[in-house]
Amino acid sequence: MAGGGPAASALSSPWRALLQRALDANAHLRHSTYFQLATVGAAGRPANRTVVFRGFQELCDKIQINTDARTNKIGEIKSCPFGEICWYFTDSWEQFRISGSIDVIDASTTDPAKLQHKEKAWFSSSVKSRSQYLGPQPGIPVLDDEHVKDVHLDPLAGPVDAFCLLVLDPEKVDYLNLKSNQRLIFTRRQKDDGSNDWMAVKVSP
Repeated sequence: MAGGGPAASALSSPWRALLQRALDANAHLRHSTYFQLATVGAAGRPANRTVVFRGFQELCDKIQINTDARTNKIGEIKSCPFGEICWYFTDSWEQFRISGSIDVIDASTTDPAKLQHKEKAWFSSSVKSRSQYLGPQPGIPVLDDEHVKDVHLDPLAGPVDAFCLLVLDPEKVDYLNLKSNQRLIFTRRQKDDGSNDWMAVKVSP
């Protein structure tokens, strides 16, 4: 998470401060870094899955998620880039629904800055996690267990083609605290200078 200095400006969003507090309060629970990511699937049907929080991009509120580029959700997100996170913290009884657009950074990406984010996310993962991207394509039928073998990955090598970084840019955050029975909705508005301004409204739970 962001510390002091210029990076501290990343915590200027009011919902981000609430989320940081929830992460700190639930840090002892391993599952506190897992949340559900819902997207629009084929034929407009909902698609949902559990993913791992990989941190925020530097100096902003964009949320990073590592995934396999060969999964169905990549094509679905490219067709409809909108998604929503549902994140529930069991100890503090807090829920965050974070919606926005998702950027897919995969082998077809040419933007140098985005590729740098992808490489950093790759090396921030454990070697064991990176090795999963050398396995067979997710979702294909398993005919035997021959493919379930240890694969060798050079720990110094850069991202493989199957590795993909998803970046969700929050536009709306629906926060619910079941202990205090408080609900706040934060909506992002872009200023003329391109910076973001967040409006907060307290609503009935």
